Amino acid sequence: MTHATPHPHETDFGTPARTAGELVTLEIDGRRVTVPDGTSVMRAAMEAGITVPKLCATDSLEPFGSCRLCLVEIEGRRGTPASCTTPVAPGMKVATQTPHLAKLRRGVMELYISDHPLDCLTCAANGDCELQDMAGAVGLRNVRYGFDGESHTAAAKDESNPYFSFDPAKCIVCSRCVRACQETQGTFALTIDGRGFASAVSPGAGESFMGSECVSCGACVQACPTATLTEKSVIEHGQPEHSVLTTCAYCGVGCSFKAEMKGTTVVRMTPHKDGGANEGHSCVKGRFAWGYATHKDRVMKPMIRERITDPWREVSWEEAVAHAAERLTAVQAKHGRGSIGGITSSRCTNEEIYVVQKMIRAAFGNNNVDTCARVCHSPTGYGLSQTFGTSAGTQDFKSVAEADVVLVIGANPTDGHPVFASRLKKRLRAGAELIVIDPRRIDLVRSPHVQARHHLQLQPGTNVAVLNAMAHVIVTEGLVNRAFVEERCDVAAFDRWAAFVAEARNAPEAVAERTGVPAGEIRAAARLYATGGNAAIYYGLGVTEHSQGSTTVMAMANLAMATGNIGRDGVGVNPLRGQNNVQGSCDMGSFPHEFSGYRHVSDDGVRALFEEVWGAALDGEPGLRIPNMFDAAIDGSFKGMFVQGEDIAQSDPNTRHVSAALESLEILIVQDLFLNETAAFAHVFFPGTSFLEKDGTFTNAERRINRVRPAMPSQVGWDEWRVACALATAMGYPMSYDHPARIMDEIARLTPTFRGVSFDKLDRLGSVQWPCIDADHPGTPIMHADRFVRGQGRFMITEYIPTDERTTRMYPLILTTGRILSQYNVGAQTRRTANVAWHPEDILEINPHDAEQRGLKDGDLVSLASRMGATTLRAQLSDRMPPGVVYTTFHHPVTGANVVTTENSDWATNCPEYKVTAVQITRSNQPSDWQVERDRQEGERKRVSAAAVSAAE
Repeated sequence: MTHATPHPHETDFGTPARTAGELVTLEIDGRRVTVPDGTSVMRAAMEAGITVPKLCATDSLEPFGSCRLCLVEIEGRRGTPASCTTPVAPGMKVATQTPHLAKLRRGVMELYISDHPLDCLTCAANGDCELQDMAGAVGLRNVRYGFDGESHTAAAKDESNPYFSFDPAKCIVCSRCVRACQETQGTFALTIDGRGFASAVSPGAGESFMGSECVSCGACVQACPTATLTEKSVIEHGQPEHSVLTTCAYCGVGCSFKAEMKGTTVVRMTPHKDGGANEGHSCVKGRFAWGYATHKDRVMKPMIRERITDPWREVSWEEAVAHAAERLTAVQAKHGRGSIGGITSSRCTNEEIYVVQKMIRAAFGNNNVDTCARVCHSPTGYGLSQTFGTSAGTQDFKSVAEADVVLVIGANPTDGHPVFASRLKKRLRAGAELIVIDPRRIDLVRSPHVQARHHLQLQPGTNVAVLNAMAHVIVTEGLVNRAFVEERCDVAAFDRWAAFVAEARNAPEAVAERTGVPAGEIRAAARLYATGGNAAIYYGLGVTEHSQGSTTVMAMANLAMATGNIGRDGVGVNPLRGQNNVQGSCDMGSFPHEFSGYRHVSDDGVRALFEEVWGAALDGEPGLRIPNMFDAAIDGSFKGMFVQGEDIAQSDPNTRHVSAALESLEILIVQDLFLNETAAFAHVFFPGTSFLEKDGTFTNAERRINRVRPAMPSQVGWDEWRVACALATAMGYPMSYDHPARIMDEIARLTPTFRGVSFDKLDRLGSVQWPCIDADHPGTPIMHADRFVRGQGRFMITEYIPTDERTTRMYPLILTTGRILSQYNVGAQTRRTANVAWHPEDILEINPHDAEQRGLKDGDLVSLASRMGATTLRAQLSDRMPPGVVYTTFHHPVTGANVVTTENSDWATNCPEYKVTAVQITRSNQPSDWQVERDRQEGERKRVSAAAVSAAE
């Protein structure tokens, strides 16, 4: 698979592949063809290189048989059946090209063309239109019916969606878009309205696309064979002429895309059919929200300044690196070797992350390196390593197709991980049962054709109590898989755990009042999980971002081991990672106590290996975590920080504390695409590269290592890994690579789980899931298949300890936070795209009962206050939240949701407790003090920037 390819159409086999064990041999146009039983005649012909004309058929959807263009003749059968809906049979003899078929197909095409605009030369789909292609394929030369009379060619366009146009005048009512919305996406937003000549595609009940339930995933656009649904970027730029295969830089699903290009301009992003994580599907962010890469706000040149009140001054890369190195060295000389450190980014490539943590350990001479994964999924690493022996999820995403029961806890897949959610919904529609454990009624609880069997709507902070109660039921009712436990687990540890959960205090009846979940619901959910067949757990930040995040992860692992739901398809414990490379940032050694591969820095043998390869003496003592860096900065002992691709001033909890820490630094270096909230405190700014410019790898939530390839040249001149190498070298530790492939070679040399990974292998296979232990190893889709990584699975005691954050008379409500489909993380990328059309501001969801008590109406501005601070945002009355709980997102810096979050964190990993904050809500008509101050600072920054530009001119 080359770096860039011409833009041929991928082969569309017409119907999905079948994988039945029995093979069937038949004859098509005189050729013997052997395919799996259940394969359509159309696909069998296409796999043999015989093209059958088609319009309604595509291999991402089940056959429909409406267009009547794929007719064939079968010896011994009457008529001309549709090849897409006709399965193969042994000995079948098929003719795809006869004079009779040619006549029928031309007649069908005449009917289509007689009701279609003939503007091919000016149509945006010219050169990429299946209707146009099929007219040529069947030899259409005239239309006997003429073009007079009633038609649909004057139908009005729907331009409401910011990313694609809907032109019903060009619709052939093939239903591919409708079926894609149903089968691929699972939203059911589109339908065929009317009958006969009046049939038409309709979003919702005659609404516009923007006003309907459409989630803009692009599946309908992808499926459309004409120009009816067309990307506005294609209308603007024309058809692409080459493509580059790369990986999305949003969530942890890790979708593969073809960046379809015209020169160095991205025309569209098309989900790759062979993508291991997404198999041709996408969401609104990955498919459409890539325009931030060329946004006018991007900083393209390095900048420095002496004080944070000074204007920025553009300089060369060489001057910026030299200045940063000089300042860091001076700080160490004054305050000691441990006075500086850095933070790696979960949005950067494995190679970029690896080089930054290497720079900190080898050039800075300490282990003061941490990652934003600390504030999201560090409890995953701790909890799963303690129980299973490795710090990652157990399955691949395809595995959910074999699940009979799915437990979703603390996650909202339809918003946070929508492509996985589409897989999940497909399995649920096919009959799997769903248990949702979440304070909020997420869409999966009840949406078209999907309804959870149980929704355990618990109080925030009581995950452990609910899971222990489920375990109590499983143990006391004899639902434990004893054979699995005795064969695969530490039996003594199991016995201790079983005795603990069997105690009366862990019974569903004992925890019902505290958790808010009726005992009967907990018992029913536990029985379903234990006895319903293959049971899989999927979880998100609603598990990890708690003071007992690590305990909850271990509690889930206990459930999986006790019921034998580990080590095969359809089961497991699976984190839904928040950012594109959260898994990779952890794998690469971004924590202060671990080298790559999760090996402790105090291990003399491991440290000696790194010292030999890196040629530097390394510290055997763990360094500072992010919260420790902040505290030490305020105390005066930590004075320099390198921040790679993270906006910690917006994303970390207790914003005032973070700001105070950043203001205390003598040198702050930020590397990013935009001047973010953290950059307001920076002295050096290094421009970053977007995913469309990167060359390297991301590792997704299923441990899948995907290639990221540059579709456009670097907009800033230097790759991010080169910047870290140059800074390390300037500080006295020579570090250089001639290509990111060499960085991966070093990672593989030093990291056992990556030992068989190389760019060549990834280019050949498409992707690999670690562990990949040697060059011949294919990777590991399912973990712990025969034995646990640690040997025997270890049951852990998971005592429920209530969070210190409690409601009071002054703060009687609990705030929990989450994400929304159209926005991503702190919004730096998505806010610079048309996605703001769906979510222009953060909203506070509040139960109508709580709103009535406070005299609030829908749309009111309200003050959200905690003991840490206050902010102002708009209220939305919603019964998604139970009384006593409110909810908001954190995508817009103007909201500053983390102004109110506390310093509480997970006991084992310091992951912040974003999900439980005691708050009060009151009516407001003005911004909070924090927002006023932020606006003042933003205005000052703009004034200084404008003055600098004026001076430069």
